[in-house]
Amino acid sequence: MLRMQKLNKVYRTHLIETHALRGFEIHVREGEFVTVTGPSGSGKTTFLNIAGLLEELTDGDYFLDGVNVKGLDDNARTRLRNEKLGFIFQGFNLIPDLNLFDNVDVPLRYRGLPAKERKERIEDALAQVGLAARMKHYPAELSGGQQQRVAIARALAGSPKVLLADEPTGNLDTQMARSVMELLEEINARGTTILMVTHDPELAIRAQRNVHIIDGQVSDLVRQTPSLATTTAHYA
Repeated sequence: MLRMQKLNKVYRTHLIETHALRGFEIHVREGEFVTVTGPSGSGKTTFLNIAGLLEELTDGDYFLDGVNVKGLDDNARTRLRNEKLGFIFQGFNLIPDLNLFDNVDVPLRYRGLPAKERKERIEDALAQVGLAARMKHYPAELSGGQQQRVAIARALAGSPKVLLADEPTGNLDTQMARSVMELLEEINARGTTILMVTHDPELAIRAQRNVHIIDGQVSDLVRQTPSLATTTAHYA
């Protein structure tokens, strides 16, 4: 589903070069749940931004569902991002003046989907996260955990093949974080590939695999699923 080979990302100014990723390599199979950990400044966010087609790589190759994104123009990247990816952020990014239905509707409107299809997608997504009965409520009327569930519903409504989650439990207390993690596990069990950046070791070990990044390189790959142990060479 997602493969990066000898990928480098360099930020340049007229004075210095900063190597955010160096020879970065990873292979995430369809249907996997992979957590990404590492210290601040290790390259986790850069990796996630490149995976989400929000930043361009400097060199190397990145294949998303079989498509090499290197060299794609902005329109092609936007189309691929809309078709394949969903995003979940730490800060929820809900619009306070819109109810839950309309918050989930916003990205679907940008895709130009007809009203009937949007309605079906929104209702199904909110049902998946257990908030179908609250679709006319506003974000301020919800707990933090419920707001993150709305953010997840917004991502699911686009029917993504890959969910990219950046510290999705970072603003939640322990109980709410576990609840959101359980929801993500349920979504993964239905076939959606998930890549999640987290600083929480308790959550990291619950995924099928944990990728640890240091200084822009994959340091180690900790496996929690024995059935994947025979494929270590594909990920090293």
